[in-house]
Amino acid sequence: MAKKYPVVTITGPRQSGKTTLCRAVFGKKPYVSLENDDIREYARRDPRGFLGDHVRGAILDEVQRVPSLLSYLQTEVDENPQPGRFILTGSANFALLQSVTQSLAGRTALLTLLPLAWDELQRFSQPPATLDQALWRGTYPALFDRGLEPQEWYPSYAGTYVERDVRQILNVGDLLAFRNFLGLCAGRTGQLLNSSGLGADAGITHATARAWVSVLEASYIVWRTPAFHSNLNKRLIKSPKLHFFDSGLVCHLLGIRRPEHLRAHPLRGTLFESWATAEIFKAWTNHGLVPPLFHFRDKKGHEVDLVLDRGDELIAIEVKAGQTIASDFLAPLHAFAATFSGKRPQRRVRQVLIYAGEERQERSGVTVLPWSSVAAYDWAGTHSGK
Repeated sequence: MAKKYPVVTITGPRQSGKTTLCRAVFGKKPYVSLENDDIREYARRDPRGFLGDHVRGAILDEVQRVPSLLSYLQTEVDENPQPGRFILTGSANFALLQSVTQSLAGRTALLTLLPLAWDELQRFSQPPATLDQALWRGTYPALFDRGLEPQEWYPSYAGTYVERDVRQILNVGDLLAFRNFLGLCAGRTGQLLNSSGLGADAGITHATARAWVSVLEASYIVWRTPAFHSNLNKRLIKSPKLHFFDSGLVCHLLGIRRPEHLRAHPLRGTLFESWATAEIFKAWTNHGLVPPLFHFRDKKGHEVDLVLDRGDELIAIEVKAGQTIASDFLAPLHAFAATFSGKRPQRRVRQVLIYAGEERQERSGVTVLPWSSVAAYDWAGTHSGK
């Protein structure tokens, strides 16, 4: 992207590795962090002078802290549109994207860097050996690069970054109520989002619950997977599913202190579903693509955990936490394929089951993937292997 656009903007949650990546790829560029009070004030008070110090370009870290700078950056890159001059990073999606779309439309490529994908974790000396370890430990780089313990790192992360970002984006008067709300959201990962019920359980209004979920989405803590329907208008009126990007944060919020505690935990299945969904999400964003992910549920009660709409084909995906493949694992996929294979326009329907076992199989038209092989499947259609 830096070979095509004068500005590249990288968003993602805090501590996902944005700064490390940018400094590694663009090591010759000056690095400027707008988290520093004196630099931030300089950029606010004298944006022309600030940019004049970096006429050859720079990495501007946490640029959402000075959104007014982007309108001056627009003028700068219009005068000199040399590709790859400025690399911007930001963690707060609301503030950053609003400013970027207003000031830098057509001038910047927009990429998302999420925490480590499963194949990236394999490059560390001690990656998780079991599914429960993977779910419990999470995917943030510091846990593997610095060998930090999840039970020590996540409380600090939740307090330092999640709550601070919330206060920056939205004026939350009762922080204790928000912490309770965050825990209630963790208990609903991988489930249909009912804002009214969530708000009632948290003791807040329906509108406040929706606003707070939007804040979590803006900070890359959660995202909502919309319902799939062949009629685009009908997709918009169905309830989305709520997913957390990081399973380790969910375990912290649910009070799961050891991976062994997951074995009999009632939310292990939905937690695994969110983990697998996040891996597929990363397979797209790591290629600079927007993931077309949906969930499916019809009036007859037929459900499929995930539907990947690749245009010329649909990939129906079920996620099961069992280690033994049962016939009822495949039934929802067969029902979906029977429903949509005959619809117009004609599109191929692939069927994939992700399960907690270790063996890859082909069963009755279904590709059965072990949890540890999720990253090996060509979800985004970017290579020839499947």
